[in-house]
Amino acid sequence: MPKKLFVLIAFVFTANFLFAQQIKKDQKPKLVVGIVVDQMRWDYLYRYYDRYGDGGFKRLLNDGFSCENTFINYLPSYTAVGHTVIFTGSVPAIDGIVGNDWIDQITGKSWYCTEDTSVQTVGAPGKAGEMSPDNLLVSTITDELRLATNFRSRVVGISLKDRAAILPAGHTANGAFWFDDASGRFITSTYYMKDLPDWAKKFNSNDEPQKLLTNGWNTLYPKDTYKQSSEDNVSWEGKFKGENAPIFPHDMKNIYKADPGSIRSTPFGNTLTLDFAKAAVNGYNLGNGGATDFLTVNCASTDYVGHKYGPNSIEIEDTYLRLDKDFAAFFKFLDEKVGKGNYLLFLTADHGAAHAIGFMKEHRIPADFLVSKKIDGPLNEFLTKKFGTDKLISSSINYHLSFDLKKISDNNLDYDAVKKAAVSFLQKQPGIQFAVDIDNIGYAPIPEPIKSMIINGYNTKRCGPVMIIPDSGWFGGREGSTGTTHGNWNPYDTHIPLVFMGWKIKQGTTNRYVRMSDISPTIAALLHIQMPNGNVGEAIGEVTR
Repeated sequence: MPKKLFVLIAFVFTANFLFAQQIKKDQKPKLVVGIVVDQMRWDYLYRYYDRYGDGGFKRLLNDGFSCENTFINYLPSYTAVGHTVIFTGSVPAIDGIVGNDWIDQITGKSWYCTEDTSVQTVGAPGKAGEMSPDNLLVSTITDELRLATNFRSRVVGISLKDRAAILPAGHTANGAFWFDDASGRFITSTYYMKDLPDWAKKFNSNDEPQKLLTNGWNTLYPKDTYKQSSEDNVSWEGKFKGENAPIFPHDMKNIYKADPGSIRSTPFGNTLTLDFAKAAVNGYNLGNGGATDFLTVNCASTDYVGHKYGPNSIEIEDTYLRLDKDFAAFFKFLDEKVGKGNYLLFLTADHGAAHAIGFMKEHRIPADFLVSKKIDGPLNEFLTKKFGTDKLISSSINYHLSFDLKKISDNNLDYDAVKKAAVSFLQKQPGIQFAVDIDNIGYAPIPEPIKSMIINGYNTKRCGPVMIIPDSGWFGGREGSTGTTHGNWNPYDTHIPLVFMGWKIKQGTTNRYVRMSDISPTIAALLHIQMPNGNVGEAIGEVTR
């Protein structure tokens, strides 16, 4: 081959390769959809797999990439905290969202994570809309997308819960919408807009909650086919107000009339949320603008049902079977509206859940309630006798104990000595595995990963300095309570699903350890935008390759 021809061919090949690589880097999905299924334990992906249809969870697993060992890497594992970490790549020590509520350690004031009295409700009367992301101290991946496109990207957050709509959508969102029980409508706040969009008003006018509950809540399939669940009537499950027993069918039509918020504790709350999400996609024409848009959706009813009935109930199994059908319809809608392969979707959870205490005890697995009044009162009495000053513990929230710093100072007490005495007392109490003065955690004999999870969750201005870690199977509550909860380091609370599907995602799995805080930098890498400014996570290479 002549040398000049060889050089020409090589030049053309190299130019085409570089051009192709540039095109690849310049390409973007039309829409990113981040779905967080509230209180979804990782094992729900497979526990009901044989009963799922082909278009929902099975489609995610069979077409997408699943990170099978994704874990929460902070404490406590609560709702607002999880949504924040997913969309910031940060941890509570940095992002400031340390719980659904917290106590300001300087002023002693109690805060709700998204409360903001400087804004007003839009879409209904009342104070349910006095919310904003102002308590969030860092940017989100949704903020970074808006910044990267000079605000041409549109970002919308949707949930039944205010915090699960607001925190994922970030500071610069075009809109965040959540459900108001009193009015039975989706609302927002003046932080985002002065009036609801016409499409949202139209949706609210259809009174979908009442329509969804007209026929009550019965099982989707014959009750005797729910082999993954306990019997329908067990003592550890909760009841709707007016019910005599926690059994199917649930008369939701009449229950809803007395309590509009009851739709949250049914699978139809997820249907309502996803229907509103479809309306938002159409209303904002998401995925059909000049830049990548971002929709965040939280399916919250899985959390409410889980809290009421626990993971082993027919109610939770039925909720996931119905959610599977709702997802199949939602994915099909996105295929038709945005185009299959044109949108990037990920599904994860904000936390998992423990088995109900009653269920565990029946099967002879150690578990019990950590009753706060049995700890706080005796601890204060102990400290009073030791230091001669009463009520040195000012609050107990999120497994953190706060101290009355003014009282300690006024009485010339040694703060470190008070904390050390408190820790010593707590370590002797039943149900407490560890107690630690976080300011001196380097000296505490606490194993990893628990020690790092405590540090990652500790914001000095919003957390008390002494933290309690319950025994496995134990959680905070009242003796005799029904249902379950979450918040601890154990895998049942912290092992979460994470599946990517759609644009540029190859089918596959990894069993490598992945952190919740790795989600946002992975999205940033896929979109070729900057990570959020409080990010501590790492892009998941198996997903971005």
